[in-house]
Amino acid sequence: MKIVLTLSIIEVLSLIFAGVYCIYKDTPASRKKLKAVLRLNLLFFIPIISLIAVTIVPEFVHAQAAGDSSSGLGFIAAGLSTGLAALGAGVAVSSVGSSAIGAVSEDPKILGKSMIFLGLAEGIAIYGLIISIMILGRL
Repeated sequence: MKIVLTLSIIEVLSLIFAGVYCIYKDTPASRKKLKAVLRLNLLFFIPIISLIAVTIVPEFVHAQAAGDSSSGLGFIAAGLSTGLAALGAGVAVSSVGSSAIGAVSEDPKILGKSMIFLGLAEGIAIYGLIISIMILGRL
């Protein structure tokens, strides 16, 4: 485990130093070097993460299985309710927001009505958060 963490830290630091070097030089040759370093880091990063997933994650799963695991589905439900509600609110706000900007640009008197619709779209995320708080309260 120490070897995997050391390799990960070295890889991240090499990427940071390569990025700082290329920003400092700011030449086309340094950009090519940065792309090469990114490819090399990606070549090593994916196997390291796969190694972590294969070796370290099962140990944590086994440790959780030994303890109380009856509330696991409740945490998953709370996370899903918040995440999906936020995703739905994002889609709704993007549609309503762009339409509201177009309507307000044509007639500035509509600003209040468009903000009401935008607030209703934001309410979707709040409802999901309330549901997840209710789920977590029952665990």
